[in-house]
Amino acid sequence: MSALPIGINRAVNADRMRDLAIAVALVMWLVYTRLYWVLQAAHLGAPPCPFYYVTGHPCPFCGGTRSFAYMWRGDLADAVRLYPFGPVLFAGTIVTVGGLAAGAITGRTWTPRLSSAQWRGVGAGALVAVLISWALKWFVLGN
Repeated sequence: MSALPIGINRAVNADRMRDLAIAVALVMWLVYTRLYWVLQAAHLGAPPCPFYYVTGHPCPFCGGTRSFAYMWRGDLADAVRLYPFGPVLFAGTIVTVGGLAAGAITGRTWTPRLSSAQWRGVGAGALVAVLISWALKWFVLGN
């Protein structure tokens, strides 16, 4: 048994389709954020955040799209200002697409091997990261 909590196994058709769907969705998101400023100028962007529209306050994910768009421009300061967790998610998206592409080429898939306690820890860590990012937006960055 490997010490790493991720296994790299031969992909069956269901795994390939899942990995392909995730990769396509992430690439489409990256293309959308790369073209965000052009689409906004043409009034073709996604609708505004419903949470913000109803409450007047940013949701935990408000600013994520613009954060990615600023990352494409290389503007780390504005990316962090709009969504503190955005640059990390941007880098993670690029790495994930690369990993899925490498898996598709080699016929392999990534399989997490975590216990239920470890999955709960991952979920709690993700929730804490989102809440910290949201608190930074509200109380420090003023967005």
